Amino acid sequence: MSAETADSAGPADGTAGRDAAGDRRREQRGWYFYDFACSVYSTSVLTVFLGPYLTSVAKAAADADGYVHPLGVPVRAGSLFAYAVSASLVVAVILMPIVGAAADRTGRKKPLLAAAAYTGATATAAMFFLDGHRYLLGTFLLIVANASISVSMVLYNAYLPQIAGPEERDAVSSRGWAFGYTSGALVLVLDLVLYTGHDSFGLSESEAVRICLATAGVWWGAFTVVPLRRLRDRHMKGAGDGAAGSGWRQLTATLRDMRRHPLTLSFLLAYLVYNDGVQTVISQASVYGSEELGLSQTTLITAVLLVQVLAVAGALGMGRMARVHGAKHTILGSLVVWTLILVAGYFLPAGSPVFFYALAAAIGLVLGGSQALSRSLFSHLVPRGKEAEYFSAYEMSDRGLSWLGPLVFGLAYQLSGSYRDAIISLVIFFVAGSVLLARVPVRRAVAAAGNPVPERI
Repeated sequence: MSAETADSAGPADGTAGRDAAGDRRREQRGWYFYDFACSVYSTSVLTVFLGPYLTSVAKAAADADGYVHPLGVPVRAGSLFAYAVSASLVVAVILMPIVGAAADRTGRKKPLLAAAAYTGATATAAMFFLDGHRYLLGTFLLIVANASISVSMVLYNAYLPQIAGPEERDAVSSRGWAFGYTSGALVLVLDLVLYTGHDSFGLSESEAVRICLATAGVWWGAFTVVPLRRLRDRHMKGAGDGAAGSGWRQLTATLRDMRRHPLTLSFLLAYLVYNDGVQTVISQASVYGSEELGLSQTTLITAVLLVQVLAVAGALGMGRMARVHGAKHTILGSLVVWTLILVAGYFLPAGSPVFFYALAAAIGLVLGGSQALSRSLFSHLVPRGKEAEYFSAYEMSDRGLSWLGPLVFGLAYQLSGSYRDAIISLVIFFVAGSVLLARVPVRRAVAAAGNPVPERI
């Protein structure tokens, strides 16, 4: 008897059913806490501090022409961070399908989740040692941490179809994002206190930044304990066959199987394109604000804090909109807003925090909802028993194949020397993604995957 069947079986008095519902809610609460744990990396490290700080370290190590030479390759110092993000996601592409296939074959997601989470948390904590001219150390730690969080999210997302029924996934997914944005906002407040008051704490500006980076890793590791205690593995048929040597064979089988679900692949392609734009905006916004608009680090922190606060409301609000208009149409509306945000960003005047805050508010209102609804929509398109395998492909679209946007951004700056040209180049990802998503018949796609079709999707 499978774990899912066992959960639903029991006496006629409904006691077992109530116990199963309570267990499911307990798992859901534990599941939310991984977003609470790792989102601090995405906000404090990737979005706020590391981009401008690594760029400053690279500029300090640059030659007279403004270039650094990692492995002998001339790279404009201002492009290094974007290239490092792109490289980290290429590493993730290699690892994620193998980890996802192994998780489904063995049914043991938790040990793999723990390994990925604590590798990333350790690399993030080690960013405390990023000072002086150590741009190569910073690049290496960024690649390890960013690849690790991508791998861990494959396993985290694969739990969603197991802990939430079809009608509740939009709400559960949105709450997970809301937990993540709540933790991001809380830690950013603490970071803001430390950074702005670094003199009173007897710290230099560089030391304050490195402490903010390192404490994000400690936070990530500490709160990962909660989901590891509350989530449980489902041992699928064939457990024990997921040896490391079978990873590539399983990956090949997964890709062949996905060809049997062309509508699921159509959604993945659309998501790959528009989410590439989302991830690039998130990772490069602080570099754009500091280098092109001349905004202070304090302004950037408070702007991202505003994003975090509004993203909680945005994720929950768009979850409610999806119940009325369907997830697909709600996502399409958010992509129109994303396009307008980039156009406005291109014309944003330098040295004007007010306009930057307005743009941050708009990002916050659509960021959480577009990501949460995309995740829950995809969960309806996954054949039962193949959650981790298919979510590895989803995570490749979410993070692993989001290397193209940072690469385009970096190349645009490398060639033009203008971050405005770099930011406007991302519009194509939202426009093309909208067109591709509009063409996906999601109700037919859910039915083709063998899943019940929700009343509103």
